[in-house]
Amino acid sequence: MSDENKAQAFLLITHHSSLITPSVMHELSIAMSMIEMASEEAARRGGVQVSAIHLRLGPLSGVVREALLFSYEVACDGTPLEGSRLVIEEVPVVVYCTVCLGERTLASVQRFCCPDCGTPTSQVVGGKELEVVALEIEQ
Repeated sequence: MSDENKAQAFLLITHHSSLITPSVMHELSIAMSMIEMASEEAARRGGVQVSAIHLRLGPLSGVVREALLFSYEVACDGTPLEGSRLVIEEVPVVVYCTVCLGERTLASVQRFCCPDCGTPTSQVVGGKELEVVALEIEQ
C-alpha cells in the first residue's frame, strides 16, 4: 500500500470523527498490513487479482471484528484490492483442563473454567489467533 493510499485511508477515518477510537486505529493498521501482504503476493504471482482474504480471528486477539471489517473496506479504497472481501472465521477460546486432562471450548470469555467440571484454568490453547490463512485469487 502506497503512502498516498495510507494517508487517504487515515483521512477517510478521521473525516468520520465519531468512528475514531484507539480500536479503529489499531484495526486500520492491521487491515493495511493485510492489504500490503496480499498485494505483494498478487504481484509475485504475476499480477493476479485478489478477490478475498481469509482470516482466523480469536476473541483473545485484541481485535474487534466489526472495526477490522470497516477498516479493511476503507483501507482497500484505491488499491488493487478494492472490491475484495475480508472473510473472517471466528475461532473459539479453547483451554486445557488439568482435572479432565483435556482441551475444552469455553462458552464465554467471561469465565475461564472448564465447562465440564468447573475447575478454573488459565492454560489457553486457542482463541488468540489473528492469522491470514488464505487468499482467493482470480487469474
